[in-house]
Amino acid sequence: MQNYKSGELALLDVPVPGCKPGGVLVRSAYSLISTGTELMKVSEAGMSMLGKARSRPDQVAKVVQSVATNGLPATYRKVMGKLDSYTPLGYSLCGVVEQVGAGIEDVAVGDLVACAGNEHALHAELNWVPRNLYARVPDGLAPRHAAFGTVGSIALQGVRRGEPQLGDVALVIGLGLIGQLVVQLLAASGVSVVGVDPDPVRCELATRLGAMTCGDPTSAAVASSVAELTGGHGVDQVYLAAGGASNQPVELAARLSRDRGRVVDIGKCSLDLPWNAYYEKELDVRFSRSYGPGRYDPEYELEGRDYPIGYVRWTERRNLACVLDLLARGRIDVESLVSHVADFADAVETYRRLGDGDLKAVAVLFRYPDDPDHPDHADQADHPDPDSQGAEAAVPTLTVPAVRRGAGPTRAPARPGHAPVRLAFAGAGNYASSMLLPHLAQREGVELARVVTTTALSAANAQRTFGFAEATTDLDAVLDDPTIDAVFVVTRHSSHAELTRRALLAGKAVFVEKPLALTEDELAGVLAAVEESGNDRLQVGFNRRFAPLLRQARQRFGARTGPGNLRYLVNAGRLEHGSWYLQQNTQGSRFAGEGGHFIDTASWLLGADPLSVYALAAPGHEDGGDLQVVLRYPGGSTATISYVTSGPAGFPKETLDVVAGGRALRLDDFVRASVYDGRGRRWVSSRLPKARDKGQRAELDAFLTAVRTGGPMPVSLESLAATTAATLAVRTSLVGGAPVTLARAR
Repeated sequence: MQNYKSGELALLDVPVPGCKPGGVLVRSAYSLISTGTELMKVSEAGMSMLGKARSRPDQVAKVVQSVATNGLPATYRKVMGKLDSYTPLGYSLCGVVEQVGAGIEDVAVGDLVACAGNEHALHAELNWVPRNLYARVPDGLAPRHAAFGTVGSIALQGVRRGEPQLGDVALVIGLGLIGQLVVQLLAASGVSVVGVDPDPVRCELATRLGAMTCGDPTSAAVASSVAELTGGHGVDQVYLAAGGASNQPVELAARLSRDRGRVVDIGKCSLDLPWNAYYEKELDVRFSRSYGPGRYDPEYELEGRDYPIGYVRWTERRNLACVLDLLARGRIDVESLVSHVADFADAVETYRRLGDGDLKAVAVLFRYPDDPDHPDHADQADHPDPDSQGAEAAVPTLTVPAVRRGAGPTRAPARPGHAPVRLAFAGAGNYASSMLLPHLAQREGVELARVVTTTALSAANAQRTFGFAEATTDLDAVLDDPTIDAVFVVTRHSSHAELTRRALLAGKAVFVEKPLALTEDELAGVLAAVEESGNDRLQVGFNRRFAPLLRQARQRFGARTGPGNLRYLVNAGRLEHGSWYLQQNTQGSRFAGEGGHFIDTASWLLGADPLSVYALAAPGHEDGGDLQVVLRYPGGSTATISYVTSGPAGFPKETLDVVAGGRALRLDDFVRASVYDGRGRRWVSSRLPKARDKGQRAELDAFLTAVRTGGPMPVSLESLAATTAATLAVRTSLVGGAPVTLARAR
């Protein structure tokens, strides 16, 4: 709240709003501070009474009229009473529907919605929002991004008023929050954009987000760029997204516009139009009214009376839904605009820092503690340890499917000692050909019976190179062959779960390269196959735990006493252009495909499965780039996995440290291992870099022994499921911006 008379800001406890008919009660997850509109209001509140009058001549006119009508004393009391009261701030948020009013059928309790309105989408834990001022958030869109919906609608409505066409050139004056969104919307519409702002940081940001060029309004470079892009004719549209009392924006708009161009006012700047300049070019000056048609119409906003789409295509609500759709499809990047995320409890201090200039920001979000998806913890920009919040923090939950083995046998019978283990490979790509098959070819007691690939040529190549008895593209023939003991699934990630499920149902032992599954449903399907068939003969290619150097170091480290702290740095490096790993829509993110390696290693070293997962990503890296993953384990142990793609090529790929009970273990890229005990003694073991062994051979030995003897698999099915669920939880945490509890199904 703000007291407009004194300028005081306060965070107040007020009664929960009632859920009236025609709307919903929404519990906030994130709300967005409009660093333009709201800070202008806060700034005005700090002015003297004379300053307030000068800044709002429209209100002064109303006061004068009231004096004439009601007399001075009555007008004075009315004005002072209004000024000396608290008014709410905020108008753009995302939250969860907590209660549904009568007449509402398009959303239900628990749905995530974005909300608009300076009376209904306030910086508050709970808001009542009428029907036409909310829109459902598409699946997969992070709540913190959906909180930009209203501000995005303001930008979108401004762009609509400009009526841009493919190939146009536009000038955006003012590159604050609205201006940055206008730049992106225009660029997405096929418009070449020139940006103007005195702040070089904002100019650089706009260039990264789609502007052709940006510069200071006084710079000759801006005019030169416009002349070059337009052949000297001038821009087709100018979007005024600046604020303040300067008349420079409208003057610049006139100079750089083409004949009969359009000038759209979105912000609140001085509009003392230079008559000659606007008259001679016959410029079309347009105003953009906030979020779109319906704004300020009480029948639309409060009573929920929509405008027929045949007459009004884009209303407030339709604009809001459109922005959410663009965000969900990645056509607008708002994460790059987020300068700061503050706990709602720190709202007053946040406004103070913004007003004083201590906090320079394009966009600032408030995060609310009571929403289950957004626990109360320190500013995300500081990369906190989520476990420091204690066990009481509310976090979303991902259920690890229960492992049930059904009524069938859980062990295969031991094979005759003289009979070879007959293997089939589904897939024979780079990894299979370089890291698995060389350890199996010509191996005593193993027969490479069949290789199955999607193309005949690759199957033939694998047969020629490694001596498979038969090459085929028919997977069913392999699964129906009773002489095949085990199937290796080494195909692309998207097919792992389905091929594993089918092989288990066919009664085969299965070795599947990571990942086991890309979704929770896929993981559940694999475990359902185990329950249906009673066949739990499954191994996932988590080979690090089998690395000889690491196993030797773990043995030297000894039994852990007390909680352990593990740090794992993975310098993953950049992928080559064209790599199928980049096909994230079908093959999952890089971390989804590879992260199980590191989570499994951490769990093995700490001797337990993780209890919760919290992930942070650098802006633009949410799909598997630079990640920080924090795992919490029983007994207070923690593991932090730093998965980075931006590191130098010459730096080691994997470095690992474990500290517990006065002892420390260090692994340097599977080349050198060290163990320090509590008495200052040190053990060191190393190998030649070219002899780096990450455990593939030992893993295969363990798997083949289990298949041959009928004994237990090298890693329990429960552990494989827990590691896979934890890997999937990384994406869930990134989307929700919160830790994810891993609950075990019963």
